[in-house]
Amino acid sequence: MSFSDLFDNEFKNRNKGHFSSIVRVALSDGELTIEEKAFLDKLAVRLEISPAEYEEILESPSKYPINPPHLHVQRLERLYDLSRMVYADHVLGPKQKAILIRFALALGFTPSNVSYIVDKALSLLVLNVDLDTFIYEIQHMNK
Repeated sequence: MSFSDLFDNEFKNRNKGHFSSIVRVALSDGELTIEEKAFLDKLAVRLEISPAEYEEILESPSKYPINPPHLHVQRLERLYDLSRMVYADHVLGPKQKAILIRFALALGFTPSNVSYIVDKALSLLVLNVDLDTFIYEIQHMNK
């Protein structure tokens, strides 16, 4: 196995972990809405999740661990994706915010400010901001 194969495999596993995290958020209220399904379909293509992997993850989303990225910007990108899933149907279910907080902690955000970060993330999505604006606003929210 070549070095590039190892890199590709690790990249693929991180994508599966990220996708399974988003599936868990989507299923946290017990059902998958049309909007959530459409978001998952687009995200699966972007993360190079095959149809077989997609079905496997839908059936058992906790099979793959959350693999937090090392770079803060990449963690914010993942938080953006997770937050978008929570808000995909424009309804914040009772479990969805709690699950988003758990995933934010798993991504490496600190317990002392994770609730504030999640609240800010969700408020930005209400404003329908893009990824670049989301990252900028989260990075500068204390200024």
